[in-house]
Amino acid sequence: MISKNKKKFLSSLQQKKYRKKYAAFMGEGHKINYDLLTENISCLEIFATREWIDENTNILPEKVTEVTTAELKSISNLKSPPQVIGIYEIVDHDITAKAFSETLVLAIDGIQDPGNMGTIIRIADWFGIKHVICSEDTADLYNPKVVQATMGAIARVKVYYVDLPEFVRDYKNETKLPVYGTFLEGENIYGRELSEKGMIVMGNEGKGISREIEKLITDKLFIPNYPPDATTSESLNVAVATAVVCSEFRRRMI
Repeated sequence: MISKNKKKFLSSLQQKKYRKKYAAFMGEGHKINYDLLTENISCLEIFATREWIDENTNILPEKVTEVTTAELKSISNLKSPPQVIGIYEIVDHDITAKAFSETLVLAIDGIQDPGNMGTIIRIADWFGIKHVICSEDTADLYNPKVVQATMGAIARVKVYYVDLPEFVRDYKNETKLPVYGTFLEGENIYGRELSEKGMIVMGNEGKGISREIEKLITDKLFIPNYPPDATTSESLNVAVATAVVCSEFRRRMI
């Protein structure tokens, strides 16, 4: 059974200020909780039906509260209540630009939509990009809608919030690696060389990459429409564009 105080606590995690205050976030559903638990993300408590508990005894944390479907529905953000909701600890990760000198890293500049943000984390996970650097005005990773959209990728991809212009500047100076960004006036991504190491910057849904970050981009890329002279949509959704760009970078490594 969930007490009134516990319900109040769980409800407060809908808001960023309380997630920050308690250093905790909520994950809903089997897939997300399974991934978080098996990746050894610190779990504060699991609320689950007896059926889910019995089927997942091998991954249960120390603190488990058996609840009914009706109780889960009362605290869930989903239209159909899940069998399990978990509360996990938010852990801040140390970060230095030089730490990413041997890999491909993704940078997010001001993305606001939680669905886009979560999908981009999922895309990074699919293409083996383990680190995502975000500007401070990017959607909060632990927003319940973002967590849901990651479909468990939040357990494997580390996300950092930084002063992005300062970080990109340090990255360029310390690693000497290229900084890629997508622009309508960029060079066709399918016809130019791409590095196995470097930074890919993806910009805001409406405004694209900010002027301050644009000045730091070393290589401007363009995803061409088809056929080239056709009238098409003005642009791609940022999550879709991220998938196209990451796919092309990884394809070159096969």
